Amino acid sequence: MQKFLFLLLSLVLLGPLGIDLYLPAIPAIALGLNSTEAVIQSSISLFILVMGLGQLVAGPLVDKFGRRPIAIIGVVIYLAGAIVAATAVAPWMFLLSRVIQGLAVCCTSVVIFSGVRDRMSGNDAARAYGFLNGTLNIIPALAPLIGGLIAQYYGWRAPFWALAGYTLAVLLLVIFKLPETRPAGTQANTGLPFRQYARILFNARFITFALVNAGAMGMALTYVSLAPTVLMNIAGLTPLEFSLVFGANGFWIMGMSFIANRIIRKVGRPVCLKTGGILMFIGCLGLIAGITLVPPAEQTATWLYMLPVASACAGLAFLMGPATSYALEPFSSEAGVASALVGSVQMAGGALLGFIAMALPLQPKLSLALVMLAGGCLAMLARRASKKSTGRLTRLEN
Repeated sequence: MQKFLFLLLSLVLLGPLGIDLYLPAIPAIALGLNSTEAVIQSSISLFILVMGLGQLVAGPLVDKFGRRPIAIIGVVIYLAGAIVAATAVAPWMFLLSRVIQGLAVCCTSVVIFSGVRDRMSGNDAARAYGFLNGTLNIIPALAPLIGGLIAQYYGWRAPFWALAGYTLAVLLLVIFKLPETRPAGTQANTGLPFRQYARILFNARFITFALVNAGAMGMALTYVSLAPTVLMNIAGLTPLEFSLVFGANGFWIMGMSFIANRIIRKVGRPVCLKTGGILMFIGCLGLIAGITLVPPAEQTATWLYMLPVASACAGLAFLMGPATSYALEPFSSEAGVASALVGSVQMAGGALLGFIAMALPLQPKLSLALVMLAGGCLAMLARRASKKSTGRLTRLEN
């Protein structure tokens, strides 16, 4: 079973590596392609948007054709996207590479979590998901440092060639080692389950809590997209210094996630939702205070940006787990479809929120503050809904 999990781990890495590896090189990519940083930054939201929407298609395909064939197809597509990025000579080619790799990660993500569900249950499955999700938190802390070092010595195309090399190794592992895990009795849809998706999506409870995840993801994506501009162009950090600061925040999120998981058992999900919302608001107010109360000459200080970001990222750690569990609770008999829809709302909704914030004629810090405000408001609305839900459950038990 450990070999199986490490195979899935190799697939899990494709998602975060496709985003975080090239963050320190964004200014160099824009210069090399005669583009603007705003266009290159938008590629991150584009990647996540495609990944979110594509899961709705990948889910039925995995049930119909099997886990292993879709995994192989996904890795091959991902390899093609890495090569397109490494050889791009125009901005549209680079954006196309993000679309290609976003489509690929749709396939591998569904295969990963379907595979765990096929092979494990109960506590074993919970530990497996925890192991894989823990990896997703580690990569944002380390990938920018690795990508920054590669780009600094070999140019901005080198991280994508390195990614292509890693993907080729993963492809060989999948072809020769990944077993087919689809149960024999799996019921495959002949097409997309539009009615099922629509019924769940228009469930008030589901959409209330799924939008919390979208708000949290929107904050994270906006931060990731704008951080190179704020920290390198404005604050004057080198790519290596940027990677260290960005990585430190990644480890901070890991620590806060661990704390949130321990606290939720003691205080309950509504309190965690309220805590996450308050931390989002503190981050928003911190960014605004840094712009309005600090003299312009001192506004480039790195800590004026990273402390509010750290507060909002801590809020994210408190929000994601409770919101996801609340959203999925009414759908135990259709957890697979509901889980795919939660992921789609989270990724696509977060990407759209990030697109809107970055498209507004605001300076980067204000754009991020606006998304933090939206995330905090969504969390507080969900907290009210969670109290009502708890009250109804208590009445039923009595």
